[in-house]
Amino acid sequence: MTTIEQKNAQRVGFILVPNFALMSYASAAEPLRAANLIAGTNLYDVVPLSFGGEAVRSSSGIIVGCEALAAGGERCHTIFVCAGGGPQDWTVAENSYGTLRRLARQGVRIGGISSGAYVLAAAGLLENRDFTIHWEHAPVLKEAFGHLAPRQARFVFDGDRITCAGGVAPLDMMHAMISQRMGAHFARRVSDWYLHTAVAEPGAPQRGSSAERHGTNHPALLTVLEKMETTIESPLDRQTMAKLAGTSARHLDRLFATHLKTTFLETYRAIRLDHARRLLEQSPLSIAEVAFATGFSSAGHFSGSFKARFGHTPNALRIKISSELK
Repeated sequence: MTTIEQKNAQRVGFILVPNFALMSYASAAEPLRAANLIAGTNLYDVVPLSFGGEAVRSSSGIIVGCEALAAGGERCHTIFVCAGGGPQDWTVAENSYGTLRRLARQGVRIGGISSGAYVLAAAGLLENRDFTIHWEHAPVLKEAFGHLAPRQARFVFDGDRITCAGGVAPLDMMHAMISQRMGAHFARRVSDWYLHTAVAEPGAPQRGSSAERHGTNHPALLTVLEKMETTIESPLDRQTMAKLAGTSARHLDRLFATHLKTTFLETYRAIRLDHARRLLEQSPLSIAEVAFATGFSSAGHFSGSFKARFGHTPNALRIKISSELK
């Protein structure tokens, strides 16, 4: 029987993209460090990487020194692209995409954490793959790569591709990875080290339930609210929604007034406008394209509705974002 002492160290690289989330990186790297401590031997070598070999600053301002991917990637068993921030941070040189593709062909397992899946998609590494991405970045990925369909899971293993939604979800992913190699009992010892007593399943939701997000447990309302969140580009009318919920349009209006203190239309518009703001902040879509993607018939109507909700126009938001990036 193979003992812990006889196992060779697996080299796990983390490509840190500017403005990466420190929590996501730590949640993935720290369990590997703990595994080494608990085993009393070097099971994993954790290597910070960057596409050019430069040090990388996290979104919280912490700077991490890195090796160059081209120099150190071939020796890795697994490489994760760890990204956060916004789309301006996710665009890398074409030769870097080429390096990722070459490493994948050579048998290196490639993964993405948080918005790292966007980089993998841009490199063509998620074609015909099951994968996930942080819920906040899913709309941007869908707009950029319309043929890809990320799953709202905490993490997904699909052969030699591993993707994770980020945040604290890498703790769950690493529990699964360590369990695959070292067994469930050893993985539990690692998770207990971090007081990680409630290990989530891969397909567990990324966000709180609809009831928690919207503050209601009424089944008909929840049916309608969940449908609203999935029909942003092509909004459905009250009658259609009421039929889906098994009630009348008039009774649906009463439910919104009683339980949410608002109206059907106001709620639907707020959901669409919140989605529009994320697209304006994260995607390269024009304002007119964002308006279309969120179900508004014209840019003018969209701009007026956006200002009424947020106090400024879509154009003003874009100008603000542009000035912050300079």
